[in-house]
Amino acid sequence: MTIRHPEIECMPRKELTRLQDERLIAQVKRMYERVPCFRARMDEKGLKPEDVHGVGDLKKLPFSYKSDLRDWYPYGLFAEPMENVVRVHASSGTTGKRIVVGYTANDLDMWADCVARMLTGIGVTSQDFVQISFGYGLFTGGFGVHAGAEKIGATVIPMSSGNTALQIQTMIDFGATVLCCTPSYAMYLAEEVARLGVKDKLHLRIGVFGAEPWSEDMRRCIEAGLGIRAYDIYGLSEVLGPGVAVECAAQSGMHIHEDNFIPEIIDPETEEVLPLGAVGELVFTSLTKEAFPIIRYRTRDICSLIAEPCSCGRTHLRMRKPSGRSDDMMIIRGVNVFPSQIEEVLLKIKDGAITPNYQIVLDRVNHTDTFDINVEMSEDFFTDDVRSIEKMERRIVEALRETLGIGAKVHLVNPKSIIRSEGKAKRVIDNRAGKM
Repeated sequence: MTIRHPEIECMPRKELTRLQDERLIAQVKRMYERVPCFRARMDEKGLKPEDVHGVGDLKKLPFSYKSDLRDWYPYGLFAEPMENVVRVHASSGTTGKRIVVGYTANDLDMWADCVARMLTGIGVTSQDFVQISFGYGLFTGGFGVHAGAEKIGATVIPMSSGNTALQIQTMIDFGATVLCCTPSYAMYLAEEVARLGVKDKLHLRIGVFGAEPWSEDMRRCIEAGLGIRAYDIYGLSEVLGPGVAVECAAQSGMHIHEDNFIPEIIDPETEEVLPLGAVGELVFTSLTKEAFPIIRYRTRDICSLIAEPCSCGRTHLRMRKPSGRSDDMMIIRGVNVFPSQIEEVLLKIKDGAITPNYQIVLDRVNHTDTFDINVEMSEDFFTDDVRSIEKMERRIVEALRETLGIGAKVHLVNPKSIIRSEGKAKRVIDNRAGKM
């Protein structure tokens, strides 16, 4: 197994902790001086930067939340002046406001290095052709993997997502040896490859998949269908993007780049820090991010950490695949979707044709998420005119795609046919459990 930076990735734990201590002390001081939200939280706790002497004091520090990014939208949490910020990315938020993050040139180099470590660890070299089928644009997926592949000298094929026929033809014609995308899309590609009978024309040997949960059974299906070894990757925009944690060739948990990020597992209810191996909510602190550093960010992902040594020789902690989330966010085909976003779209349609009563039905068919939304017609619009119904359904589909960046099937249903609740409305029926 090749290791890109053995002096870092295989660093003895005592030395790694010493490095984390130094970087945490510097980061806390810098954020206290430059980020008003963080300074206010510290002051509320009666803390000053000089009270933090290392990782042992991490539990004293305040948490950060996704809502902070909304409340300080768009640049209020940045720790660098905008003239030092060379790129911004964004993802969907719980309201109409996006979650905005920024990067300095050093941040981008660190990000690329994290991904380069991952690719090197699973056997990607400068001789490979890396087809990136994550989405490009404001989302972090495509660009994050792109820069890491270039850093090791591989040839990048920046396909982005969609257009499956062209994806497959490009794999064949351009000689792609590495595929990067969501696991559900990889599964769909495998099915199409089988249908077209072109598996023997592929040159693929490695797959890098992330942005949504996937099981070991799904891994085996993808590996068999595309003739590859499939590896897991974890990341989130608020902390970095893809590459925060990655599998090595051992495929036994994702190594966290602990020289850049400190992981914790907490009880999501009590916020108590749990011991290594316990299942709870994953929390991250960024040690080297400049433009958008973050302390004790609550990811809402539920998982556990692995402290036992890995056969690859790396000493950094590993994380198991997240088993779910502690909030109501849905991950559909790798895209974060909140019920409130759907409600917002429906409320903007003000011609009286529909009501804001809706229900989301999620399922998984052939390893791919299905996304259906039932929306009640109003009494005034209720009609047997199929064309009118289909026209309104198409209108809602387009409005949802514009907001969510993902397609859904919309079904207009009869007035008052969706069950009411005196408590919280049951907006989501998720039938995907056990159907990875």
